[in-house]
Amino acid sequence: MSSEITISHVNRVYKDADQNTVEALRDVSLDIRPGEFISVIGPSGCGKTTLLRLIAGLDKPQSGSLKIDGKAIASVDPERGFVFQQGSLFPWLTVKRNIAYGLKARGVYREKKEAIARYIELVGLQGFEHAYPHQISGGMAQRVAIARALINEPKALLLDEPMGALDSFTRAALQDKLLELWKSNGITMVLVTHDIDEAIYLSDRIVIMTPRPGKISEVIEVDLPRPRHRGGSHFLAMRKKILEVFELAQALPQPEYII
Repeated sequence: MSSEITISHVNRVYKDADQNTVEALRDVSLDIRPGEFISVIGPSGCGKTTLLRLIAGLDKPQSGSLKIDGKAIASVDPERGFVFQQGSLFPWLTVKRNIAYGLKARGVYREKKEAIARYIELVGLQGFEHAYPHQISGGMAQRVAIARALINEPKALLLDEPMGALDSFTRAALQDKLLELWKSNGITMVLVTHDIDEAIYLSDRIVIMTPRPGKISEVIEVDLPRPRHRGGSHFLAMRKKILEVFELAQALPQPEYII
């Protein structure tokens, strides 16, 4: 089962390390359909991760609202899985125990522990159940992090550049695995990425954000049939279109701050 996410007129301002006021997001509104795969792209510091953290319930806006299936997002919830950029595995736990951690935190380990093997198989890590994070590759570690989020059977999976530090071959393999999991689980996915090709390859729609303060410049439908071919003419035409919009978004005049 998947979730509908509704973001309405969200603003987020915070203080940086020097106590300067930073406007991260300004008047952001977006409706994400149940079971949709959304990618959010934009320049560094435009508020992409801030938006993802708000959806996860890890942060709160100054104004505006975020809802999931019509209910206000007030705090973290297992129904919204979160995968961080570096996976954030516990180095002292094995692959199996890292995946089991979410079940133990929720107090449902006894009832759900039989599912661990299924999720290890789902992300293709059979044979590595007893390996520690330092004994596996970066791509494997990210698959562990995804399995750890999925085992709680979330209605939405939020991904903060989970493939950003991987080499191109590992990245492509993990993208395919992510699509496979998305199709088989039918959940809503929201991915933050800097990679335009990755966004086109994976997404139903791509959200383009402006430099800080982060605003939504445009939402583009990716109307390419699946499976998609990165070198195909339609794929390249979509990339050209997004690059044009992206460059225009970055060229928008920004307000001057006097601090």
